[in-house]
Amino acid sequence: MAIPRTSQLFRSLAVLLAAAVLVFAVVPAVTPAAEPYDLVYKGCANQSFPSDGLAYPQALAALSSALVAKSAASMFYKTTTAGGGGQPSLFGLFQCRGDLSAADCAACVGRIPAMWGSLCGQTTAARIQLSGCYGLYEISGFPQVSGTKMLYKECGRSGGAGGGFEEKRDTAFASLESAMAAGSAGGFYAAGNGNLRVMAQCEGDLSVADCAECVTESVQKAEVECGGASSGRMYLDKCYLSYGSFPDGGGGGGGGGEGGGGGASGTQSVRRVADSSSSRFGRFR
Repeated sequence: MAIPRTSQLFRSLAVLLAAAVLVFAVVPAVTPAAEPYDLVYKGCANQSFPSDGLAYPQALAALSSALVAKSAASMFYKTTTAGGGGQPSLFGLFQCRGDLSAADCAACVGRIPAMWGSLCGQTTAARIQLSGCYGLYEISGFPQVSGTKMLYKECGRSGGAGGGFEEKRDTAFASLESAMAAGSAGGFYAAGNGNLRVMAQCEGDLSVADCAECVTESVQKAEVECGGASSGRMYLDKCYLSYGSFPDGGGGGGGGGEGGGGGASGTQSVRRVADSSSSRFGRFR
């Protein structure tokens, strides 16, 4: 008896998803004065939609339209769109940096759908991180990872911040962790301590406890991975941390992060975190 075409499609998708990983690409570091629309990094699944999955371009277009429409009034939104023809659905979300205006948020999110296609092609999942926002989509059943898994990092020059920097940084980190644990930051934190700027943000619907855990993990990773570097950015799956020291006391504008964040030094030593053979892009529904 002939195998129904829908069953064949689901079998092919199961094979694709079993081997799916997201490959993260490093792009040049942005400066503290970066525009909200500057590309920080991209993550593209290493598998494409099935060639006979003709409904996926339409489903992705519908998902993109829904996300862009919501960005005019929301800083964070997630939704699911039916795949059509009995095919698995598509999940997507966006988040804007907490200090962006509504107009800048909408303009930032509006750029992402085209970049999914131009930078990743017809892959089963994609994540685009701009300085002011990020957006992602994935096919139903895509492999999941821990919310504290590091996706990407940048570290500035070691020893370039002058004496006493690490003590000042640690004090700022302690204030950040305290605010996130108390829930008083509302999931977004930006503050300065002299010439030091610190910014952090959690995914929009994360609980206070999960947000605090993620931020604490990002702080620990920054201390280990970047050491005494004058700046750093840690992108975890569900939060980010960005910090930097500016000799003139300025800076701190949108330099990147989970939806952006300031604090990355203009002179960067960029280190790649994601390994194309093992990195997975994971989301929860």
